[in-house]
Amino acid sequence: MDMETIAKWAFTVFVILAIVMGFVVGYMAYGNDANYASANAYVTLIMLILGVIVGLVSITAKEAMPFLIATIALIVASSANVWHPLETIHPLLSDWATAILTSSWRLPPPPQL
Repeated sequence: MDMETIAKWAFTVFVILAIVMGFVVGYMAYGNDANYASANAYVTLIMLILGVIVGLVSITAKEAMPFLIATIALIVASSANVWHPLETIHPLLSDWATAILTSSWRLPPPPQL
């Protein structure tokens, strides 16, 4: 299996995992689950490992600047409370959206290192 195929699979696993774990961690945050912090830590660890794999095998020097700009955009979007209006519909929607966005921005930083 070549490196490009490994990177594609790692990115696919990352996207699926970010969405699924966003729902899980978001639901835990909504229910004030006591295991929320440890679950969030494990999700962060898994995302960082996948980020390093994708970064080592797929990001070239030519792609570094656009990737850095996308990273900054994701971090700014996740730090802004853009999902707050969803709380008026149901607080769980806001928790889910925030957790999914937070999970998704964990991939870009490791390759930037």
